[in-house]
Amino acid sequence: MAAKMFRQCPDSGLFFHKSAESLMKAHAVLGVVYLLIGGFFGLLVAVTRMPTIHLLSAEQFYQALSIHGTAILIFWVIFFEMAVLYFAASTLLRCRPATPGIGWVGFVLMLVGSTMVMYAFLRGNSSVMFTSYVPMPAEHTFYLGLILFAVGALIGCFIFLGTLVVAKQEKTYDGSVPLVTFGALTAAIIAIFTIATGAVILIPTWLWSLGVLNHIDPLLYRTIWWGLGHSSQQINVSAHVSIWYAIAAIVFGARPMSEKVSRGAFLLYILFLQLASAHHLLADPGIGSTWKVFNTSYAMYLAVLASMIHGLTVPGCIEVAQRKKGFNNGLFEWLRKAPWGNPVFSGMFISLIVFGFIGGITGVVMGTEQINLIIHNTIFVPGHFHATVAVGTTLAFMAISYFLIPVVFRRKLIWPTLCKWQPYIFGGGMLLVILFLLGAGTLGVPRRHWDINFSDAALQFQFAGTAITMMGIAGLGGILGSVGGALFCLIAVGSLVFGEKLDRGATLLSSFGFPMADSSYPIEKPATLERTPIEQTGSGGVEAKGTFVLALVFLATFVVYFFINAKYLSSLWPMG
Repeated sequence: MAAKMFRQCPDSGLFFHKSAESLMKAHAVLGVVYLLIGGFFGLLVAVTRMPTIHLLSAEQFYQALSIHGTAILIFWVIFFEMAVLYFAASTLLRCRPATPGIGWVGFVLMLVGSTMVMYAFLRGNSSVMFTSYVPMPAEHTFYLGLILFAVGALIGCFIFLGTLVVAKQEKTYDGSVPLVTFGALTAAIIAIFTIATGAVILIPTWLWSLGVLNHIDPLLYRTIWWGLGHSSQQINVSAHVSIWYAIAAIVFGARPMSEKVSRGAFLLYILFLQLASAHHLLADPGIGSTWKVFNTSYAMYLAVLASMIHGLTVPGCIEVAQRKKGFNNGLFEWLRKAPWGNPVFSGMFISLIVFGFIGGITGVVMGTEQINLIIHNTIFVPGHFHATVAVGTTLAFMAISYFLIPVVFRRKLIWPTLCKWQPYIFGGGMLLVILFLLGAGTLGVPRRHWDINFSDAALQFQFAGTAITMMGIAGLGGILGSVGGALFCLIAVGSLVFGEKLDRGATLLSSFGFPMADSSYPIEKPATLERTPIEQTGSGGVEAKGTFVLALVFLATFVVYFFINAKYLSSLWPMG
């Protein structure tokens, strides 16, 4: 007789396999740990960037910046994304995970690798920042730690693919895989490409740090590294868009307006989204103009088209679902009457708006070769990726966590009032950071420099008062955002430790990766997941009138902002 390894959540109806559930928990918890670490050092960076406070010394600033960027952009998001992959394959397909034992090997490699990187940073000899450009050398343990972490993540991706094969062979679902699983598959494919690119450049750089190789060409390093550095953010995009669809279904019972179109948009991500790294290389002399023009035009347009499709269909399907419930007055009653007090929804919708309107528009503008010249390596660039990663990805991950803590960990959320306010506190703080970094970058404030006024330099420079004010407000936003991030970490960890048990088997150890008691898994094999044929899902776009108006506002905003930047470029670079 086969062992009973599944349980069904009485609240959501989802099925969880014992081994997959433990892997989900371990990866998600460690991700939150790195969010807390990265957020703390991000607070130090934000306060130091405030000209009136300027907290850290130069050495401490670059050390804090290195820890902040790596902990948030790599460790927090990829640990959480591994949890998403196990959820999207095992739970959504009602399937046992492929090789869970090897999954723990991958987890240990990620844990050891990330710990080595953090240790190298804290020793003070590897403050090379997120980009780690050569010829700036870091300790060899820094590069080895990144390699080990990448191998562990790669193992998780292959286990995800293996689980899809197991589900297909054991016929645990009918029809096509759910859209959320399809989006996770997109993220896994991009992750494999990203990690392979990283291996191409990080392994030789590790050998260089050991003295085995004498030279690493800086221009070659930059070109290949951005296949890792920027493409890793495309994993995030695919993952958090999948979460948007999941939350729309969870909160509203909404289905995509056209699953075929949404799946086609995910395919566009695979083909074109990684090429967005071109905007980091437009000033590099080693890249041919043909490649730059192609990537900043045709390739970028197709990647942007994919995001625009998702940005329309997610609120569109929510609008359709709300209108079916009777919220039909005017264009936006469906939005006004949405559950704004539910952090699962509010976090997701703030993520969508900030990612689409600010991250999307600034990304396209920054990816235009001519306009890129005026904002390349200014503080504008961090303003952009705080919109895409700090809000777009991180807030989406926070939002789904409010759903997953009771469902996966079987613990009730603590501090329900603070849960409602947390997305607004974090999102509002980050919005201040984003808008005022974008403004300061447009005025030329440098991206990475410890002291924007160069006060210790032989030739000093004084920025206009407007730029100084903007950096001060951005710092205040960083403080507020840090409070919001800390609240999430306290709510998440506090719920796992002190939250009311929703299952007798939900022990303290089970909150951090150990399985619950055997009695909590009474099911040998769930029933096959029934799927509606793709052709019959969704509703006509004519029902989403409010979303259509929002789309027009987005396009008008984009056009106006693009031409403002083009006008600014013409004033700096006049041509007769």
